[in-house]
Amino acid sequence: MSLTHFDAQGQAHMVDVGDKAHTQRVARVHGEIHMQAATLQLIREGSAKKGDVLGVARIAGIQAAKRTSELIPLCHPLAITRVTVDFSTHDDPPRVRCEAQVQTLGQTGVEMEALTACSVALLTIYDMCKAVDRGMTLTGIQLLEKSGGKSGHWSAP
Repeated sequence: MSLTHFDAQGQAHMVDVGDKAHTQRVARVHGEIHMQAATLQLIREGSAKKGDVLGVARIAGIQAAKRTSELIPLCHPLAITRVTVDFSTHDDPPRVRCEAQVQTLGQTGVEMEALTACSVALLTIYDMCKAVDRGMTLTGIQLLEKSGGKSGHWSAP
């Protein structure tokens, strides 16, 4: 197995996807941000100083998915057909779980877009709550499942 983003001379390059078939491609990712219980309560109540934390984080995640090729140098710009960013809150330990899913009908996968959506959504939660909890930590950002393309369906063990 070899890394696809390097040519025969070892130089970084954008992979040529021109001959790949257009297929429905989906990637699903999750991650968490751990925080103090009081911070989680502010998020749940919608009483954080900067407003609706999860609403803003959802929009940030969607926007991030659409701009992934501007952030990750060798990613292709994609015509994304759908992005979802969903949150759930948990008490023990206090945390917010984010799940992002990205879809396209195209020639390359959307794993990077889903990973970027989840990461930026969680970073946005950090940004909006850092005034009350600088010790928050982002953890477990990972691909859960992808489908489409030549390699077909994959899911995390």
